[in-house]
Amino acid sequence: MIDTPHHWWLTALLALVLFGDAVMSFRPPVFIQRCLDGVRLPRDWWWALIAVKLLAAAGLVVGLRFPGVAFATNIAVIGYFLCAAYAHLRARFLKQEFWLNCLGMLAFSVAVLVVGYVV
Repeated sequence: MIDTPHHWWLTALLALVLFGDAVMSFRPPVFIQRCLDGVRLPRDWWWALIAVKLLAAAGLVVGLRFPGVAFATNIAVIGYFLCAAYAHLRARFLKQEFWLNCLGMLAFSVAVLVVGYVV
């Protein structure tokens, strides 16, 4: 069975970043608005991204105590950012927001999984 992460602080940092992203999304700054508008996500659905990020942050924190939860949540976060990358590619919105926000968070999420459970 997958245990808790070897480097708990990386999982906690990912949870903090996702929580901060969710909080910023309540009144999204321009770079988040450009990103969501660029992939043509209707503004009526922006709340769903906040909920997903808050639940992911909670799952990562809970997973620091309960085996397997952080691992499963980390996989889900990677899936979320893969879907975001696909949305960017499909909308042909490959500006700075794609490279920094989307792919940056995808790379960070993958790094947390690899370093947290493999190394």
